[in-house]
Order: sequence, then structure tokens, then C-alpha cells
Amino acid sequence: MIAYLDNSATTKVLDSVQEIMVKTMVSDYGNPSSMHKKGVEAENYIKEARNCLAKVLKVEGKEIVFTSGGTEANNLALIGTAMANQRAGKHIITSCIEHPSITNGMNYLEKEGFEVTYLSVDKNGLINLEELKEAVRKDTILVSIMYVNNEIGAVEPIEEIAAIIKKKNPNVLFHVDAIQAFGKYRIYPKRMGIDLLSVSGHKIHGPKGSGFLYICSGVKIHPILFGGGQQNGIRSGTENVPAIAGLGKAAEEIYQNFETKIAYFYTLKAHFIEGIKKIEGTQIHGLTNQDSAPHIVSVGFLGIRSEVLLHALEEKGIFVSAGSACASNKTAVSATLKGIKVEQNYLDSTIRFSFSIFTTEEEIEYCLLTLQKTLEQLRRYTRKK
Repeated sequence: MIAYLDNSATTKVLDSVQEIMVKTMVSDYGNPSSMHKKGVEAENYIKEARNCLAKVLKVEGKEIVFTSGGTEANNLALIGTAMANQRAGKHIITSCIEHPSITNGMNYLEKEGFEVTYLSVDKNGLINLEELKEAVRKDTILVSIMYVNNEIGAVEPIEEIAAIIKKKNPNVLFHVDAIQAFGKYRIYPKRMGIDLLSVSGHKIHGPKGSGFLYICSGVKIHPILFGGGQQNGIRSGTENVPAIAGLGKAAEEIYQNFETKIAYFYTLKAHFIEGIKKIEGTQIHGLTNQDSAPHIVSVGFLGIRSEVLLHALEEKGIFVSAGSACASNKTAVSATLKGIKVEQNYLDSTIRFSFSIFTTEEEIEYCLLTLQKTLEQLRRYTRKK
């Protein structure tokens, strides 16, 4: 049996996404900047995807800028707004448990002379709102906080954060990395006080290499790519029509029967957590109820290195992740686990399990049974050594 439980890393593409992408590559393959019929056909796919995303977010189509994925969207949000607004100040706020595409972007900006304040989090991965309030200054130009943490599923109080920022300094821009939240929550940027929002397509059964940045009208932002002036000069380069069309289709479908899907996620999660709690030497990181993301569970396994357990499960047809997929090939300890002050025994012994609409109860049960047997074998071997 195969149990793919690494959906926070990437998801299986929907059939409808595959179909529209093939069509744009095989028959409607024109360059959207071309003035002839083929170009117009390609441009129509982009318009349709943009309108779909605008409808889902309740924003204007012109506020959607397509990117090559979540990393580029995050980089454009951070670097683009920092460079465009630096005359107003050079102070930026973020949290200590952001995705590498944020933290590495912040590292770059610090080298460029910006000052970054990193907010701490509690044991559940939530920022301290009082600490945020105190951190906002007159020279603060940007706050960037992720909606859902990609490793432990912590859900930040985005609307409260926005209200605090705007009350303290109305000129501060608020960026939200919603890469793990889009498709799991209904997100309305204008209502929630969000100025910039990053989304990735391959987390919602769309294609890899697709994503977008919502930029609220009136926000000053500089491009980080220069070329032919596509997308109003914010993101030059011939648009990736197949990826954009696939992203639009995935976004449209992921929000159909939405409440039913989310209820199903929480049912799977509850079943999984109930089983995990029966296994000796385990520790679940973060919240486990409906205050947490519906699709992510992070578990520490005492005495077993995460890499060893990951490959042992792989041999049984179970695919999981040792933290963030974007940093899975690195030896550094997870910043998220350090941020929530996970005990030393679990820092290098944690596995992330993540679900999708295709995940079944049978897969969950198979994973739990296999985990129990595999851990017994590994711990027996470890004790003998």
C-alpha cells in the first residue's frame, strides 16, 4: 500500500488542472503578448485565472501578480516593498519561525541596511501580540507574518495582527505568507487588513512553478525582475500560461464544497492524533484541535533520528517529511522547533505528516500500524547498539 502524507511539500495535480495545462501547451500555445489570435487565446487563460483568484479573495483582478511560485512571491513582497518604501523607514518585523524564503529574504535586506525585528513565539508557535505592538515604530515599513506555519501547523491571528499594526502605525504594510493557508481557510485580504499575500499553486493540487502575489491597490512596490514590462512592469517575463491556467483551475476547485473538505481534514487529523497518542515515546508539537491547521501534524519520536524513520517508512510505501521540504536536505536544526523550544531529545527526531483531499482513512490507519511496528524494531536495534 502507498500512503502519501507529505502534502505540505507538494500535492498531486488535479485531473482538471492537467487537462487545461495540456491544452495550453498543445493547442492554445501562443505567447500572450502576441497580437494575433494565438496570443489572444493565451491571454484569455491568464485573464480567466486572474478573475478566478480575484473572486476567491474578493479583490480586483489587477491586484493579482503571477509569479513562479511562493518563494518568488515572498521575495517580491519583501524586497519590492522594502526598496520602494525605504525613505519612510528601514525597520521590518517578522517572526522567528518563518519559511526560509522569508528569513533568507530578511537576511538579504539586513545586509542592505535594513533593521529586522524577529518576534518570539510560544510553545504552540503563536506570536505574542503585546511584543508585536511594542515592536511597531514610526520607521517600521513592513510586517511579514505567515498565516499557517509549514512545519507544525500553527495558525497566527492574522486579523488581530493587522488591527494592532494599523492602530500603532497606519502606514505599515502587512504581508502574509499564505502558502500553507490558501485552500484551507477563506481569506479576504481587504476585510482582514492584509496588504500583500503570497500563494503557491502546488500546495493546492496545482502545478509546481506557479504562484501569485496579491498587492493591494496603492501599495508602493519595486519589481525585482526587469524585462519586457509584462504584468504592468511588476513582474516582467513571458507569462507561464500553462502554470497560470492550472493555478486558476486548482484555486477554483479547492474552494468548491469547501466546508465539507475542511471537516474531512479535521476528521483525518483527529484519527491520526488519537493513534499517535497510543504510541510510546511520542510528542506532538503545537496545538491539535481546530485552532490548528487542518492538514499538518508534527510528531517527535524519542530516540529515533527523523532521517532514519523517514527512510524506514519510505521502504513501507509511506512518504513523509522531516520538517520543511525546502530545507529537508540541510543538516541545520529546524528554526520552528527551536522557536517553540522543543526539548533537545526531539529536535532531530521529528516528522511532519500532512494530508490532502486525496488522503484516505485507510492510509492513516496503515501509517499508524506501520509506525508502531517500525518504531519497535528501530528502538530494539538502538538498544542493542
